[in-house]
Amino acid sequence: MKCLKGGAFDDLIKLKNDKEIGDKINIIIGKLAEQNDLKGVIDVADFNDEDKLGKGKDMVDRLTKLVGIFQGLNFSANRAEGDDLLGDAYEYLMRHFATDSGKSKGQFYTPSEVSRILAKVVGITGETDQAKTVYDPTCGSGSLLLKAADEAPRGLSIFGQEMDNATAALARMNMILHDNVTAKIWQDNTLASPQWKDAQGNLKTFDFAVANPPFSFKSWSSGINLTNDEFKRFEYGVPPDKNGDFAFLLHILKSLNSTGKGAIILPHGVLFRGNAEARIREKLIHQGYIKGIIGLPANLFYGTGIPACIIVMDKEQAAARKGIFMVDASKGFIKDGNKNRLRSQDIHKIVDVFTKHTKLKRFSRMISFNEIADNGFNLNIPRYIDSSETEDLHDLSAHLSGGIPNADIDALDAYWQVFPTLRATLFKSAREGYSDSLVKPQQVKTTLLDHPEFKAFAKKALVIFKQWQQQTQLKEIAIGDKPKVLIYRLSESLLNDYAEADLLSKYDIYQILMEYWEELMQDDVYVVTQDGWAAGKQLRELVTKKGEKLKETADLIINKTKYKAELIHPALLIKCYFQAEQTALEQLQTELDTATQTLDSFMEEHNGEESLLVDAQTDSGKISKASVAARLKLAIDLDEIKVLNQCKQWIESEAKAKKVVKDAQEKLDKQVFAKYPTLTEQDCKTLVVDDKWFAVLESNIQAEIERVTQQLANRVKTLEERYAEPLPQIMEEVSVLSAKVDVHLQRMGLVW
Repeated sequence: MKCLKGGAFDDLIKLKNDKEIGDKINIIIGKLAEQNDLKGVIDVADFNDEDKLGKGKDMVDRLTKLVGIFQGLNFSANRAEGDDLLGDAYEYLMRHFATDSGKSKGQFYTPSEVSRILAKVVGITGETDQAKTVYDPTCGSGSLLLKAADEAPRGLSIFGQEMDNATAALARMNMILHDNVTAKIWQDNTLASPQWKDAQGNLKTFDFAVANPPFSFKSWSSGINLTNDEFKRFEYGVPPDKNGDFAFLLHILKSLNSTGKGAIILPHGVLFRGNAEARIREKLIHQGYIKGIIGLPANLFYGTGIPACIIVMDKEQAAARKGIFMVDASKGFIKDGNKNRLRSQDIHKIVDVFTKHTKLKRFSRMISFNEIADNGFNLNIPRYIDSSETEDLHDLSAHLSGGIPNADIDALDAYWQVFPTLRATLFKSAREGYSDSLVKPQQVKTTLLDHPEFKAFAKKALVIFKQWQQQTQLKEIAIGDKPKVLIYRLSESLLNDYAEADLLSKYDIYQILMEYWEELMQDDVYVVTQDGWAAGKQLRELVTKKGEKLKETADLIINKTKYKAELIHPALLIKCYFQAEQTALEQLQTELDTATQTLDSFMEEHNGEESLLVDAQTDSGKISKASVAARLKLAIDLDEIKVLNQCKQWIESEAKAKKVVKDAQEKLDKQVFAKYPTLTEQDCKTLVVDDKWFAVLESNIQAEIERVTQQLANRVKTLEERYAEPLPQIMEEVSVLSAKVDVHLQRMGLVW
């Protein structure tokens, strides 16, 4: 961030305990805002407001403490070079602001998952020259531009324009925090007053363009001469006066140079709406400017729940283009609160399929211009790709005469290719076109898991993981390594290794790694790249100020002192070094549970107003060792004394068992605590990499293997149960049962 003289952070620090600290903070922040085009954004708070900050010394102390807090934040100490933690934190805050703000403010932020897709499909790669330019005419907070620039490690020249003043300021701040200080962000109406022009006054052209303009913007034409636009953006037609979707697309098209490529997010309506938009669409198709269309899931964007699409444009190959590549990615997402979100595997699949023009059933294919013309230049994706699941039809003949249709069994051919003899284990031939089951429905899964061909399949799938594991070199991670580079290398190699795996989706396996990375593994890697493997032997004491609650959960408590493990959880040490002690502790816990259950059962048995224990209850209605002892001194009834003594025995047994467990747990905790300092660097590597990371990943991949098998088991079970009883058999059973009912009714004298 640029700083005027007297307007740097060091100047704020000098104000600590200054009697005029509030007024002087306002002056410094004003200078920062002026120098970085952030007026009206970071200078709106009044640090000299006595109503909110107190008067005199009260204000001085409060603001001095505030400056001290920020003084203690040393972001320069971050050694994860290339991983912009401050910028990422800013993006995180903007995302959550968009989530919480709903329709009113959500439009300024494009979800990072969608931004990544645009940045990749537009053609920016690691080989892209740093002299290339990227443009966003509706840049919002700048997230799209930053994701595009991230795809080119050597950087791009960034240009953006945003109509809203505060949002444009957010974009400038975003660029600064992500170390793109040369980015040019302008605040004004892009369509009416475009800022970026060449020497002749024409629109400046760029190598790449990305955009997520406001959907169906109604007042887009304000300030524009539609019949004689000075920038000649509407040569293929003028968009409807109250719908600006095509206006933004045409502006981008005009802003691309002769080899330029662009990607824009628009509502699905642009693909099929008629009249003026239909005529524009037809002309663009004839020109060959539209390279591809990607249909996205509904409810991805903040401020609207409607489904959108990405239209990818490419001027370089326009003349030779013979069709448009379409992708229907509307089904791949997860729920995230009240929005949908693309997973890592969804992003990777979309990008892979689009960049390679891979044809996938119910997902993607190339659509020829002839086919598009036959459909009246309507580009609605469902016209060309049927992504709906095949309807599970019942076979009437099978219901009437029995047997499982061979057509349904044949539909599972992908499994029979991998398990060639399994079909004969599960089914035998019956009448023509139908088979009978050989295994009862409840035994199908067991039969599958025990089958030698499944065991061979599972073993082969895990061999791939073991080979990948040996190649990862995770134990070579060192201080200064870049975690984002590491996970990219790891994930891509895992994806490639499972590309040809039988029955398993490489993208599902990829997702297993990416989810574990997001949940836990990346935190571990950041610790290692900043503090080294020695962090594995460190325990951090948790300390709170008087009157405050502990914000973290302690991993270990020794003599009432609470500790947090930085890298290796105590449970992992116990598993690897103290399994015998843990087993003994679990046995003691079982004995305690038995004692507690026995006491609870005894109390339940002697509950109620007539109970012999009623006089041993405290004022709150509970029974304790002390209350039983007190009652024994007064009791004279032999039956009551007997019950009281039995109750006392069970209470003492439970208390003794609790103490034994507590002592054993404390002893084990102390053994674990003493083990940490003795760990060598090699111990830490083995514990973290082998016993933690790889153990979890292998377990999750094993679960995925079983999930695939479960799908087959469920389908076979469904077919067997569906046709287990043909109609004649059901009718016969109904007849027999009906006759039995008639006999019972006659015996009751009910005859009709």
